[in-house]
Amino acid sequence: MSKSVVIITGASSGIGKSLAFEYALRGANLVIAARNADMLSSIESELTKYHIEVLSVKTDVTIEDDCKKLIALTVQKFGRIDILINNAGISMRALFNDVDIDVLKRVMDVNFWGTVYCSKYAMPWLLQSRGSLVGVISIAGYLGLPARTGYSASKFAVRGFLDTVRVENLKTGLHVMVAAPGFTASNIRNAALTSNGAAQGESPRDEQKMMSAETVAKKIAMAIQNRKPELILTFVEGKLSVFLKKFFPRWVEKLTYNHMAKELNSPLQ
Repeated sequence: MSKSVVIITGASSGIGKSLAFEYALRGANLVIAARNADMLSSIESELTKYHIEVLSVKTDVTIEDDCKKLIALTVQKFGRIDILINNAGISMRALFNDVDIDVLKRVMDVNFWGTVYCSKYAMPWLLQSRGSLVGVISIAGYLGLPARTGYSASKFAVRGFLDTVRVENLKTGLHVMVAAPGFTASNIRNAALTSNGAAQGESPRDEQKMMSAETVAKKIAMAIQNRKPELILTFVEGKLSVFLKKFFPRWVEKLTYNHMAKELNSPLQ
């Protein structure tokens, strides 16, 4: 039997990079995509020790033609697609009253439209393989996080999009999953956009106390293997918060506000 072919966007760092190594350990052939070609090349070199085939494709998921090319090159090399993990993402931190509208558009272009573009062109191949279409969202796709209007909106949008695609394909055999990590140790907060679109730089949270990207990747891969429709990670900030919001929405909103206000240099202070 031929090896599974897995495409991972946003694979140059964080959860995406960890997913690449997790699937390499599982013996899958990989297609890794990101904007930083040098980092992709370095990761590709590291992955060769797993005796798998790796294709790295410089991809800006906000550009539809880049996503189309990513899928075309994958099929050209491997002839199939078994798993597409839409992981590329960017965050932001600023009050809506202060943020430039362009910042919200940039976040939506990466997180939502990047997922839509890649999914659209991969769909025929995923249907053929009865494979898995995955979107890495966030707890921000279930709870409105203050000072992250664009980020939460984009993650809510991805969840709504993929939930609908799942319903449309109840009889086709396609597996569709949304994975919502809690706060994960990665560089997403360092690269988060501020009110004027500049990178935040320093993370406002204690990265050492968060779930590691490697642990998140293992849990996502296992959930895909078990063809789960949804994965919510961490108990208190994740599963419990989402559950309680259904019954005590105003209370959870107050807790969320107070929790986010404790961040270093929070706009809520």
